[in-house]
Amino acid sequence: MTLSFQKLSIFYDGACPLCQAEILFLSGRNQAGLLTFVDINSSDYDPDLVGLSCQKALASMYGQYSDGTLINGVAVFSAAYSRANLPFLAWLFSRQALKPFLNWGYQFFARHRHTISGVFGPPALWLVKTFHLKGMP
Repeated sequence: MTLSFQKLSIFYDGACPLCQAEILFLSGRNQAGLLTFVDINSSDYDPDLVGLSCQKALASMYGQYSDGTLINGVAVFSAAYSRANLPFLAWLFSRQALKPFLNWGYQFFARHRHTISGVFGPPALWLVKTFHLKGMP
């Protein structure tokens, strides 16, 4: 059975090394071309067009389907992992019983993103770049 997905734009903080690592990881798995990535700190991000301020986008994870529908929180991860052919992660992030914990965890991360990323971001980014550039799955 073939699944049909709308394209999904993911809005991320390009100043966050851990966020960069996640986006690089997902971009390496984007063979179907169903994901686009928009750094909310760049001129490519138009808050008026999206309907989402930069401040609000920094406070939570947001994505937007090609039909204009905005999603946020762990739903973005589930949708992204589905499109990146990561079915276990998509399944995990779609579990209703886990969503409150995952949303709380992401909210904590979002508030402390730069501190957390300062510690874990550089090694994560190095790992993803190393494996991504070698063409490993």
